[in-house]
Amino acid sequence: MPRSPSKPHPSRLAAELFGRRGERLAAWYLRAKFYTIVAERVRTPVGEIDLVARRGGVTVFVEVKARRSTHAYADALAAVNRRRISRAAGYYLSRHPALAATTLRFDVIFLAPFRWPRHLKHAFDASQDVT
Repeated sequence: MPRSPSKPHPSRLAAELFGRRGERLAAWYLRAKFYTIVAERVRTPVGEIDLVARRGGVTVFVEVKARRSTHAYADALAAVNRRRISRAAGYYLSRHPALAATTLRFDVIFLAPFRWPRHLKHAFDASQDVT
């Protein structure tokens, strides 16, 4: 008998909880670095943004990649869907025009057990995609 569409597979549920925990840890990490978290888990019709943060006059869109081992950093960076994030950021900025006037940046935070978070600033340039 097939699974009900309303009940996710237990492994998918575990992955979702692991990702959410990673996003919370990344938010605390950014706060410790004097960033202000503007929004978390922003869902738009064109994609999701894990974190929106501000520091100084810079608005930062952050993708969080939590992995179960440190060997997966390269794979995690390759898994970042730049087009989805930049489109979601454009949509978010259209709804928050005050932030559109600031300098924009796209960062990635990698998380792995027993390691400090790895914050990759200016992970990619999406200036042509964000309008």
